[in-house]
Amino acid sequence: MAHVSKRSPSKLDEGKGVKYSSLGYVSLVVMVVVLVYVWCHVQVTEVNYEMAQAIKVREQLLEENSKLKIEIERLKSPARIEDYARKKLGMDYPERNQVVVLR
Repeated sequence: MAHVSKRSPSKLDEGKGVKYSSLGYVSLVVMVVVLVYVWCHVQVTEVNYEMAQAIKVREQLLEENSKLKIEIERLKSPARIEDYARKKLGMDYPERNQVVVLR
């Protein structure tokens, strides 16, 4: 007569259940870590893109500022103002008898 083991199949299944359960938790933790890593990488990439855009805008504004300063200096030029006064406003230097000295 063959000897039959009296172990119940449920005890064997419990051991496998613990292994599968542990594997599931480990897989879940690994997936969460990977998702957090990918999210962080996406955030860093997005911030780098925004920084590049801000640097580009800053350079454009600095260039525009430089052009505007040159334009201001050109407009403030005494020769330009005199030319504008003579040609557009019809002004001229006063004659000697038109000068009034105040004391």
